[in-house]
Amino acid sequence: MYTCASCTIHACKDPEHKDMPKNCPMRQEALVEEAKAEYQKPEVQKFFVTSSEIEHDGYCQWPRLKETMVFCKRMGYKKIGLGFCIGFVKEARIVADLFRNEGFTVVSAVCKSGGVDKTEAGIPDEKKLKPGQYEAMCNPILQAKLLNEQKTDFNIALGLCVGHDSLFYQYSEARVTTLVVKDRVLAHNPVGAIYCADGYFKNRLKIEE
Repeated sequence: MYTCASCTIHACKDPEHKDMPKNCPMRQEALVEEAKAEYQKPEVQKFFVTSSEIEHDGYCQWPRLKETMVFCKRMGYKKIGLGFCIGFVKEARIVADLFRNEGFTVVSAVCKSGGVDKTEAGIPDEKKLKPGQYEAMCNPILQAKLLNEQKTDFNIALGLCVGHDSLFYQYSEARVTTLVVKDRVLAHNPVGAIYCADGYFKNRLKIEE
């Protein structure tokens, strides 16, 4: 079992790979070589090299939004898909306008697409935000399929719920990047809970069913 999150050595950053722990992934030489071979595939190499060049060119200068636009431009993408949460409609409009201003075609699909009531997908009525009423469910699978139907070159996830985003990634035929993650408590900045895990959120992060 790999425990990189607890490692204090990180031999992977040392050119000689000194002092590798017994369970270090670096010891999986066959897998390391297998992964390296994948980067030589033309469709993977261009994607990876371009993203790495952007890491260099915009390092500590460009916000993620600009990095995403520059990446799409350098990759030669023309049609961008935007899968967004209805709670981010204002932000989605801004993002779509910014991309269009840079010459991209933007196809956007909101999470409530399809207008399917939550109970039709097996969600108990008592688990609706307003039980007893019609409540359109989030529909990440349809969002992905709508963008697939439009043959987007690259898709952006903006504010999709935990788990819903996973289904969007799974069903999207184009590669996906996340521009914004949802965290209604922390102004969509989930890392705040990590930074405060030993302080303000010390007891608030415990799971209590």
